[in-house]
Amino acid sequence: MHRPLAPTTIHPPFSAYSNGVEVAAGQRLVFCSGQLGIAADGTIPPTAAEQASLCFDNIAAILADAGLGLEHIVRVNAYVTGREHLKPYMDARNARFSSPLPASTLMVVSGFARPEFFVEVEAIAAGPASEI
Repeated sequence: MHRPLAPTTIHPPFSAYSNGVEVAAGQRLVFCSGQLGIAADGTIPPTAAEQASLCFDNIAAILADAGLGLEHIVRVNAYVTGREHLKPYMDARNARFSSPLPASTLMVVSGFARPEFFVEVEAIAAGPASEI
């Protein structure tokens, strides 16, 4: 399991994430590419909240393919196309994580390859070593 880092000499997180995360020796890492809010059938939900949820569902599927789950995530990088999408994204993220919380960065960007996307999420997970 990973260990959150919370030095008292710096400002605490603004939301449900850790300032840093330590990964135990011997853990394997899984890197998930940025996931957009697009379903397997190509449909794209119309809201940032639905897209953010789908981003995390897609990440969960990738991690499951490696035998891991969202609880193994140690770092999340997320991008939204406007400040109005911050809260819907954070609500989706916060609903999926409990202690220990992953490290997290959230940025507002000018857009993605297609204008119907509002959210993109990438993640790094750490879990038990496997016999791959």
